[in-house]
Amino acid sequence: MVKRQFGFDLKTFRSDNAPELQFIDLFQSLGILHQFSCVETPQQNAVVERKHQHLLAVARAFYFQSKLPIQFWGDCLLAATHVTNRLPSMFLDNKSPYELLFCKTPDYNHLHNFGCLCFVSTLKSKRDKFSPRALPGVFLGYVPGVKGYKVFIISTKKIVVSRDVIFHESVYPFHKVTTSTDTLIDHFPTISLPRVSTDNLPSSFIQITPQGYNTNGVEHEISSPPTSLNHPSATSHNTPKINVPEVSQPLQPVTLQEHSSNTSQPNQSMPIQDIGPPALIFVPPTSVSTQGVTHEPLCTISIPSAELVRRSSRISQKPTYLQHYQCNSASDCFYPLQQHVSSCHLSADYAVFINNVSSVYEPTYYHQTVKYPEWRQAMRDELQAMEYLKTWTVVPLLEGKQPIDYKWVYRVKYKADGTVDRFKARLVAKGFTQIEGVDYIDTFSPVAKMTSFKVLLALAASNDWHLLQLDVNNAFLNGQLDEEVYMKLPLGYNLKNSTSCVDLDASSNLVCKFNKSIYGLKQASRQWFHAFSQVIIKCGFVQSSSEHSLFTKGTGDDFIALLVYVDDVVLAGKNLHLLEAVQDFLQSHFKLKLLGPLKYFLGFEIARNDNGISLSQRHYTLQLLEDIGCLGKKPADTPIIASHKLSVHEGELLYDPQIYRRLVGRLLYLTHTRPDITFAVHLLSQFVSSPRQPHLQVVHHLLSYLKKSPGQGLFFSKHNNLQLRAFVDANYGSCPDTRRSTTGYCTYLGDSLISWKSKKQNTVSRSSCKAEYRTMASATYELTWLTALLSSFGIAISQTSLFCDNQSAVHLASNQVFHEHSKHIEVDCHFIREKVTIGFLKLFHIRSIDQLADMFTKALPSSLFNHFVFKLGLLNIH
Repeated sequence: MVKRQFGFDLKTFRSDNAPELQFIDLFQSLGILHQFSCVETPQQNAVVERKHQHLLAVARAFYFQSKLPIQFWGDCLLAATHVTNRLPSMFLDNKSPYELLFCKTPDYNHLHNFGCLCFVSTLKSKRDKFSPRALPGVFLGYVPGVKGYKVFIISTKKIVVSRDVIFHESVYPFHKVTTSTDTLIDHFPTISLPRVSTDNLPSSFIQITPQGYNTNGVEHEISSPPTSLNHPSATSHNTPKINVPEVSQPLQPVTLQEHSSNTSQPNQSMPIQDIGPPALIFVPPTSVSTQGVTHEPLCTISIPSAELVRRSSRISQKPTYLQHYQCNSASDCFYPLQQHVSSCHLSADYAVFINNVSSVYEPTYYHQTVKYPEWRQAMRDELQAMEYLKTWTVVPLLEGKQPIDYKWVYRVKYKADGTVDRFKARLVAKGFTQIEGVDYIDTFSPVAKMTSFKVLLALAASNDWHLLQLDVNNAFLNGQLDEEVYMKLPLGYNLKNSTSCVDLDASSNLVCKFNKSIYGLKQASRQWFHAFSQVIIKCGFVQSSSEHSLFTKGTGDDFIALLVYVDDVVLAGKNLHLLEAVQDFLQSHFKLKLLGPLKYFLGFEIARNDNGISLSQRHYTLQLLEDIGCLGKKPADTPIIASHKLSVHEGELLYDPQIYRRLVGRLLYLTHTRPDITFAVHLLSQFVSSPRQPHLQVVHHLLSYLKKSPGQGLFFSKHNNLQLRAFVDANYGSCPDTRRSTTGYCTYLGDSLISWKSKKQNTVSRSSCKAEYRTMASATYELTWLTALLSSFGIAISQTSLFCDNQSAVHLASNQVFHEHSKHIEVDCHFIREKVTIGFLKLFHIRSIDQLADMFTKALPSSLFNHFVFKLGLLNIH
C-alpha cells in the first residue's frame, strides 16, 4: 500500500516479538528487513509505544465521554486514530500527519462527537407510509474509504454505515444521568414508577441498579440494594435517590413495567424491556408521608448502568496551575455573554441593525468562499468591473520584471435598516512587495483622522445635522497609473471571456499589466484622492488646511461638511436637499452606493436619539473575543491590575510573538472609542518587539475586561457649549526600564470627549514638575490643531482651558523667567508660554481626585478607575 499509494519503498519493519507480526516469508520475498526489539524492552521501539499510549489516551476519553459498553472499545480506538491523524502537532510545525502525507489541509467539517445521539435516514425500499423516516442511533466513528458514518442502531442493535445522518451532539444515550431530560424524553420510552405503600418501605436510600450489558444486546435488571445502607450526610447532585420512611422488613425486588400504573411487588427481579441505552423513569419526591398515598411523577432520571457510588460533598480547590482556567465547563459557561450584552435599551430598528451586522459571515481566504454562492458572485462582479474599466491588460511577463501578488478581501455592506445591501469582494494587490523607484515613487495620501470624525459627530449632535453615508464603488480604479506595474492573474479570472487579453500563446507566462490603479498598490490611494479632490472642488467645496480629507461649503443652515476616508464618504449638514444635491453631483462623476443615514462607518457603530449620538465598536469587540476564544472568560473589573509592573526583561519569551503582535494591533484600533483601555494598550505596545509571557497574560486580562462591557463607547451630547478644554497629567519615572515618565491628556469639546493620548515621553525628566510641563506642551499642540480644525467648520475659538494637578508646572508655564530649573527643557516645550501670553490658553489647577487624565498615565484600582470612567462620560447603550 505504501508503495502504490505514495511511491515509497518500505525497507525496514521494526516490531516486538508478537507472534501475529511474524511475516518472515513475506518480508524475505519483498526484500524488507525485519527488526525485533528485545523481550520486555519496549524502549527499543519507543516511537510506536508512545503513539500507542497517545491513541489509548484519546480512546479512553471517547469511552468515558460516550459511556458505551466496553464491547465498543475497538470503535473508540478507530475514532481516536481518525481524529489524531488530523490534529496539528507542534512537532510537525503545527501541521497534521494527514497534511504532511497528502499535502493538503484536512477537512474538519465531517467530525462529530463520538457516542452522541444521531438519527439515520431509513432506506426508501424499507419504508411504508407510516414507518419512521429515521432511526435513533449512537455515533461510532468513521469508515475508511466510505463517505459515510458508522452508527449503532438502538432498536435493532445493528451497526450500519450511512451518509444521511443528523447529529445531536449534546445528547449521549448511554450516559448514566443526563441533564438534558427534556431532549431525551422525546426519543426514548419512559417507565412510570408504580404506586408504593409506605407500610413496607425501609428507612434507606433505594438505588435502582442494572446488572450490566451482555455481549448480544444491552439489557438492564433492577435489584434491591442491601438493607444496611447508612444515611449519607449529603447526596451528590449526580446521583438521584429516593428517601423513604423506615420499616422493619427489608424491601423485596420490584418489577417496573413500561407504562405501568398498578401497585405490584413481585418475588424476583425482572429485566426491563431491551431498548439499548438506559431507560428513563419517573420518581416521586424525596419526602414521603407516613400514610399510603399515590405519588405523581415530578422529575425524570435515567437508570444507571452500574452501581452508583456516593460522592463527597466537600468543595475541592483547583490546583494552582489551573487557577487561570475554567474547569469542568465543557457543556456549560460560567460567565455567559448574555449577562453583559443586551438590546433592551435599543430601539427596534437599531436592534435589528446591530443583530444583522453581528450575524453575517465574512470569509478571510479564497477557499472559504466555495460554499457561499453570494461571495463567488461578488468576486465575479469585481472582475467584471475591472474588465469594464479596462483596469489591466493581460500580457506575457517581460524578462526582468517581477509581478506582485494579490489577495481577496470580503466585506458585507449594510443598508440603513441593517439589512444586507450587498456582498463586496475586493481584489487587493500586495503592495508591500513593490520596489521603490521601480513600481512606485510618491505614495502619500491623506485620510480622515479619527479625531476629525469625532469632532464632526459632536458638531452634528449639537447642531442637529443630518448625517449621510456614501460608498464609491471601485474607487481606486478611477486613478490613473503612471508607473509600469505587473500582477499575477487572480484566481477566478476567466481568460476565455476576457476582453483585455490579446492573442497569446497558451504556454506564455501571463500576467496583468495595470492601466489604472487598484486597491493595495502603494500609489493607488494617492491617485484616487487626487481624482476625487479635483471633482469635489468643482462642486464649490473648499479643502481644509488642517484636515486635508475635510471639504466644506456654505455657511449657516446651508453649511455642508464632507469627510472622506479612502472610498467611504460622510456628508453632514442642516439642509437635507443640499446634501442630496451633492450626492447627485458625485453620482454623475463616480459610481456611488447611497447607504442612507450614517450607522456603520469603518467598523464604528453610530446610534442616535433625541439626546445625542453614541459611537462604539461593539461588533468589532465581540469579533475579537470570539476569534481569541474569550467569550466565556470571567469578566474583569479593570483593564490592567494596579500592581502589575511590566518589564522588557522579566518573564519567558513567547514561542510565537506574532500572536501577541496581532492582538495588540487589534486592540490599538479599539482605542478609538475606548479611552478606558488606552493606557493598558499603550503599555502593552511597548513590548511588541520581544513579548514575554507576563505581557501576554496582561493582554488576556484586558480581553476579560472587554467582555464586561463590549458595547461601551463615546457619547456626544446634543446640549453642548462647544468650548475646548483639556486635562493633563504625567506619571513621573513610571517606566522601570528607562525611568521615563508617561504623558496623558484628554480634550473635550463642551461635554463631548473627542481626543486623548497616553504616551511614554521621549526623554527622562528631572522632576515631576518637568514631566507635567512636557505633558502640558503636548496638550497645547492638540488644542491648537483642534482650534484650526473647528475654524474649518465655521466655529471660532478664542480661548481654551487646560487643567493640571501640579502647581509647580502651572507656575512654570505662566512665568516667562528662564532659570536654572527650566533651561534644560526642550525649546519647543516653551511653546505653551507663548499661548498663555497671547491669551489663547488659560491654566487651572485642580485636585488629583478630579484629574480625568490620571487614568491615561497609570493603572488604577477598581473603585478609582470606575469613578474616572463615569466622569469621562462613556456610555454603554447595550
